[in-house]
Amino acid sequence: MATLKAREARAGFLFVAPAYVLYLIFLAIPLVASFGLSVFEVDRIRMDFEYVGLENFDWIFTDPRFWTTFRNTFYFISMSVIGNVGLGLVLAFALNRVLPTPILYVLRLSYFLPVLVSLAFVSFIWKFLFSTDLGAINYYLRQVGIGNVGWLTDSSVAMFSVIIIDVWKNVGFFIIIFLAALQGIPRSLMEAASIDGASSWVVATRIKIPYIAPVILFCATYATIGGLQVFDSIRILTNGGPGDATRSVVMYMVSEAFSAGQLGTASAAALTLLVVISIVVAIQMIIARWFLGER
Repeated sequence: MATLKAREARAGFLFVAPAYVLYLIFLAIPLVASFGLSVFEVDRIRMDFEYVGLENFDWIFTDPRFWTTFRNTFYFISMSVIGNVGLGLVLAFALNRVLPTPILYVLRLSYFLPVLVSLAFVSFIWKFLFSTDLGAINYYLRQVGIGNVGWLTDSSVAMFSVIIIDVWKNVGFFIIIFLAALQGIPRSLMEAASIDGASSWVVATRIKIPYIAPVILFCATYATIGGLQVFDSIRILTNGGPGDATRSVVMYMVSEAFSAGQLGTASAAALTLLVVISIVVAIQMIIARWFLGER
């Protein structure tokens, strides 16, 4: 019997071992390395490590570009969360009704298909569409008498363009989640509301939204964490420009590590971002507990 249990335990460990190995390689080891590098100044050519304590943190906290990237990142988060979660919820309500099955499947596929496409590929396509002189968007704007818009070259518009792409790419993911949540609402609640003569607005605001509130909070947290790590689309579309108008925290880290060669500074920025993500998620969890408790 003991031998059988030992074999089962060994088999279980072997099954979960690949996941733990991947976790160590791609998360745990880089995290420990970041902690170590953040207190050193590294000479990549001679592979010389000089202990500098908290000087790397002092540098990034006094660097105006670092705070600019944080401001850009949080602006991106605020707008993308509103766009992805808000628009996703609205479209999920629109799709959560009696429709012919083929039409419903086509609509779901059309909204979810961009999620399956590579972000790099999507960014290249939208970069062409946003082109000031040759882009299709400005072409149609000129046809209706509106001049060219510097979607990627105007510092006041560039970040908004990146947000448009993010929402177009990811809103389908949130639509599917919200649809699943809405379809999980007990039919008895809806029948009781119908018998009481509740309007569609009352049903939506007093029954459906409160019932799926945990799902909404999850989606908001998920979108926030993803927004804090935005890199690919900005790198392809604007490379952080014009100036630093669209530069994110992750782009700052990459620039410090690979362009400036300051691995210690980049590690300090990465740990700062980790702390910020933890604080933001903790605040959202506190709000979620309070809201769900009040509900």
